[in-house]
Amino acid sequence: MENKNAVKAEAEEDVYALMDQGGPTDNRKPYFRPAADEMMRSRTLCAKANRKLPDDPTYMDDLRELFHSDLDTIRVLTPFQCDFGNRVKLGKGVFINHSAILSASGGIEFEDGVMVAPGVRIATINHDMNERHTIYTYGNVTIHKNAWIGMNVTICPGVTIGKYAVVGAGAVVTHEIPDYAVAAGVPAKVIRMLHPAEQKE
Repeated sequence: MENKNAVKAEAEEDVYALMDQGGPTDNRKPYFRPAADEMMRSRTLCAKANRKLPDDPTYMDDLRELFHSDLDTIRVLTPFQCDFGNRVKLGKGVFINHSAILSASGGIEFEDGVMVAPGVRIATINHDMNERHTIYTYGNVTIHKNAWIGMNVTICPGVTIGKYAVVGAGAVVTHEIPDYAVAAGVPAKVIRMLHPAEQKE
């Protein structure tokens, strides 16, 4: 009886609640099934959008379904890849250029006016060092208002990028970037600060 109760409790665990608290999750457990289903849903919708020509406006219908959002003020260029559309929050006026890859199971939030250059990669999941095929941990990524992420930047799990910050091309961001900072390098470091009064909405 005790064993049956343990299996039932395990099946009833909320995989997204576990992700929100940073994990760990185990992809062999029954509670992981909704996550596997969401990955397939998201990958299928991205594949549909990516098959269409860039001048075919119906690709945005696939992305609206992906994000469960109207996307009226948002531009996302294809090709585009996202594995957890239900874990991405998009503010107004967000622009995501082509070839972005969002590994979003840990949650990604783009606040209003964020600009993302081509080839940006955002990771919110990590693998356990010993059980790397089955055990995952997570870290939410938040990109605050009007930040600008340069070409081929990689953002690692758990990173916050401040409002109006600029991240230079090719940077690997492993730690928080403050508001109004310009950061570059591998790993990314702050190289100068912008003047808040000079920034435009």
